[in-house]
Amino acid sequence: MTTTRWAPGHRIIRRAPERHHELGNHAAWYLVAGVAATGLQAVLFLFLQPVLGPQPANLVALAVTTVGNTEFHRRVTFATRQSQAGKRHFQDLVTFAFYAAYGSIVLASLDAVITEPTALEQTGALLAASVVGGIARFAVLRWWVFARRNT
Repeated sequence: MTTTRWAPGHRIIRRAPERHHELGNHAAWYLVAGVAATGLQAVLFLFLQPVLGPQPANLVALAVTTVGNTEFHRRVTFATRQSQAGKRHFQDLVTFAFYAAYGSIVLASLDAVITEPTALEQTGALLAASVVGGIARFAVLRWWVFARRNT
């Protein structure tokens, strides 16, 4: 029977320092893109909400920003990792569907709590929801869509 011996300065599990650096870069670029896309989505929502109403305005703003945001992640955030085009497009569709359903639920919940919410209250609720959804999306992008390939 063999045993693993531990000695000071000896790691049983080795970690590559470049992986931690890569995670930091991914998180930083994801945050930059997320702030820009969420800001654009909020502006589009505020502009379209009086014309279309809250639900359709959210869907249009979401459609415009989701595709651009995912393409940014492909070209910048996760540029060092390869992904399959089909998987990326499927991820775009899943992301849009998730945020569309999630945003609709958030707006409906706001309507249930506040009789006639203002456009700013609706925008605030959608922005708060985007933060929570964005954290989940980062994990999906990093560990599924742009997963490290073992070669």
